Amino acid sequence: METRTPQGVICQSCSMPMTKKEDFGTEKDGSQSKEYCHYCYQAGKFTDGGATMEQVIEKSAEAMRQMQMPENLIEQTRKYIPTLKRWKMN
Repeated sequence: METRTPQGVICQSCSMPMTKKEDFGTEKDGSQSKEYCHYCYQAGKFTDGGATMEQVIEKSAEAMRQMQMPENLIEQTRKYIPTLKRWKMN
């Protein structure tokens, strides 16, 4: 299942927009993941092991702060991440 926005596909773990081929993670067979970014998913596994949703939210928020994104956008992301596929399964 892809979630498309005007910016492209959204990672179903961290909500990062994926607009270029290199933004996408990889499946076990090396093919491109259709749902997860390369930061979250490589070779068919989540890169953060057993990270909790809260840990992923904090990691995403910190990355957004480093990119000097507005705090209101960071807050929206905090609310959006729990609705993504990876976290709905748990």
